[in-house]
Amino acid sequence: MLASPRLAVLGLLLCVCSGLQHNRVLDEEEEEQDRPVLQASKSGSLWPLPQKVLISQVPFKLIASSFRFVDAKESSAGASCSLLQDAYRRYYEYMFGSSRRHGQGRSRKPGRSELTELRVWITSPHSDCDGYPGVTSDESYELSVDQPFAILKAPTVWGALHGLETFSQLLYEDEYGAKSINITAISDFPRFAHRGILLDSSRHFLPIKVILANLETMAMNKFNVFHWHIVDDPSFPYLSRTFPQLSQKGAYHPYTHVYTPADVKMVIEFARLRGIRVVPEFDTPGHTQSWGKGQPDLLTPCYSGSKPSGSFGPVNPILNTTYDFMKQFFTEISSVFPDAYVHLGGDEVDFSCWKSNPNITKFMVQQGFGLDYSKLESFYIQKLLDIVTTTKKGYMIWQEVFDNGVKLKPDTLIHVWKGTQKQYQEEMAHITSSGYQTLLSTPWYLNRISYGQDWLVAYKADPQDFKGTEAQKKLVIGGEACLWGEYVDATNLTPRLWPRASAVAERLWSAKNVTDINDAYNRLSVHRCRMVERGIPAEPLFYSYCRHEYRGI
Repeated sequence: MLASPRLAVLGLLLCVCSGLQHNRVLDEEEEEQDRPVLQASKSGSLWPLPQKVLISQVPFKLIASSFRFVDAKESSAGASCSLLQDAYRRYYEYMFGSSRRHGQGRSRKPGRSELTELRVWITSPHSDCDGYPGVTSDESYELSVDQPFAILKAPTVWGALHGLETFSQLLYEDEYGAKSINITAISDFPRFAHRGILLDSSRHFLPIKVILANLETMAMNKFNVFHWHIVDDPSFPYLSRTFPQLSQKGAYHPYTHVYTPADVKMVIEFARLRGIRVVPEFDTPGHTQSWGKGQPDLLTPCYSGSKPSGSFGPVNPILNTTYDFMKQFFTEISSVFPDAYVHLGGDEVDFSCWKSNPNITKFMVQQGFGLDYSKLESFYIQKLLDIVTTTKKGYMIWQEVFDNGVKLKPDTLIHVWKGTQKQYQEEMAHITSSGYQTLLSTPWYLNRISYGQDWLVAYKADPQDFKGTEAQKKLVIGGEACLWGEYVDATNLTPRLWPRASAVAERLWSAKNVTDINDAYNRLSVHRCRMVERGIPAEPLFYSYCRHEYRGI
């Protein structure tokens, strides 16, 4: 049994671990009325909320000098598992960094009311310690905090990483900075397998340190997919070994504003150590203006009357050289990025340039497409999908590819981003009734900002909220919060993203019935301060203060 017998008779502890006072929930419809004071949650400051959690009123002290993370003797991952050893060091610093700096780590003999160990037990024969997380990875864990030691059990290291984060969130401190943790029993697993953050590094270049900081914050919120929208119309910062001219001519600067192979490798490994997949997106045939600067004849020449206008449109779908290029390029991508999926885009293709080009018009007649340029787009996309299939990769695509009737593999992931709530719900129903897996982003475009607590809008959206059978609902694998880069760079990305993305994190991790806004506000307020203490400039939910204010400036 995970839970101690003592837990059966103990009440729930109201244990918020911060000095936040007199914070009020913002009621956007009744802004002038009094608002409730921030109160402690029965679940402490856990975020996202575990599936099952019981926190007692019995506390133990944790002292930096005597506490250790220990690999259980029965564990299939021991001291040789560098991923776990790295995580132990990281979470020890999170838990005791401030107290050690204040001289509270002096050696002493442990007391009877003290917890000195967290034993980590990887239960399956294959721990995945040296592998990469995937869409089918088991991320479950069980956590028992009691004397003589706490136990974290997980089938794989990916679940253990989540359990370590939860354990660190159970800590709270008194006014003197002394750390405590209460007897606790937790059984946890994610509701959805795909919980992503999209960052756009084309419209503004994002320095590596900003990407790494947000991967760190993703782990704090149990996100597991970094959707790297790495190139787009404005710039091509990905430095390709096969086609180096793409970034030499397409990046904002060929040396200072590119991601080298070493940079990409660093991001992938940093993410792996935190249980995060890296899914790159190379969007075509639209959103490719930067590609054309370094790859002649890739884009379609636009015409003004009977003469070329000097401008270019989407990828030229009628040339064999286009597909020769794509085959070489995506062969490289498949070897650089280890994840089983690549995002191929396929959205927002402007047909006006294709319509103006006489060679395209002639090709349309030859193929029997008439004036339906969506058929030409489908012609291109189908060839691209066939190319990517030969690289042994699965693919994700934006919803337009499905809407235009392109033939798709059964395991294609269709990414919904368009429309009102009613429209995206109908789209989800249509996609799943056709037997395809899908994920949602429409309500989670966090580049759209408004005054007030707009995290509430993100929190209330649910990817399974559409008319359909239970079988259809099971085809929804999750969702992604998207932060597009028109008005975002290193100066404002992190505070704009967090803690608003945290609302999406709980929706994608926690049980469907976790919808109490007041309880969410109480826990998220403290979680936001925890991110601030860990060095993340997460913006406030409402007026408040954090015991450890942001010190990054």
